[in-house]
Amino acid sequence: MIEIGAGVDETGRLIRDEAGFLLQRDQGGTFRLILLRVPVDHVEKRVRVQGYYAGNGIVEVEGVAAA
Repeated sequence: MIEIGAGVDETGRLIRDEAGFLLQRDQGGTFRLILLRVPVDHVEKRVRVQGYYAGNGIVEVEGVAAA
């Protein structure tokens, strides 16, 4: 289990749904992403997401890049 405030550095597939963005993690499961900028070029592609765990499966993202 990840603690709130812990750093997150994960790879997976960036998915857009009606509520925003999700990371379909390479390790299994998903994270709901809180993004300041919309990474349109990376949707439906494999990415690396870095940020902080906010709890309840939510990550506050600092950066999204191609993996």
